[in-house]
Amino acid sequence: MAVTIRSLTGEEIKAAIPALAALRIAVFAEWPYLYDGDLAYEEDYLREFAAAPDAVLVAAMDGDRIVGAATASPMAAQKDEFRRPFEKRGLATQDMFYFGESVLLPEYRGQGIGHAFFDHRETQARKCSAKTACFAAVVRPADHPDRPANYRPLDAFWQARGYEKVPGFETGLAWKDHRDAAETEKAMQYWMRAL
Repeated sequence: MAVTIRSLTGEEIKAAIPALAALRIAVFAEWPYLYDGDLAYEEDYLREFAAAPDAVLVAAMDGDRIVGAATASPMAAQKDEFRRPFEKRGLATQDMFYFGESVLLPEYRGQGIGHAFFDHRETQARKCSAKTACFAAVVRPADHPDRPANYRPLDAFWQARGYEKVPGFETGLAWKDHRDAAETEKAMQYWMRAL
């Protein structure tokens, strides 16, 4: 499949919001997120993201269709729950870049697009003089009933990119799983690397 990778900023991100919201809901419905998404919430979240100075959205395009996307913006522009683990330890969030979601439709995986997503986001972070990049990944129990038998965690991929888990650096984020009646808080483990 001929996929092109482009970094979008500002008005380009705003124009992509409806497609990106639908993509996030589709991909995050899968393990390990199991997210029972809401389109209005997603579009609000993405508009807030797009308003952050220096935010970037890296889009994987198959023709005019967005088939994957990854986001990044300065950590200082993130919600309190994302900044708190760092600020509690006296770390300067103004020197950090936060990598948000990285979503890709299953049929496009295994083609190096994940590496391209990291390359583009790291380039943006360096352009903005960030010293470190980080992201948070959901923590699910190994015996979770929805865990697919063939699930392969992304830890080795992230480690190959130079990211390491930061012991004790977790935050909580609430969303509704497909099987649940209401939102529940999930633990999110931070990974980080120097740039």
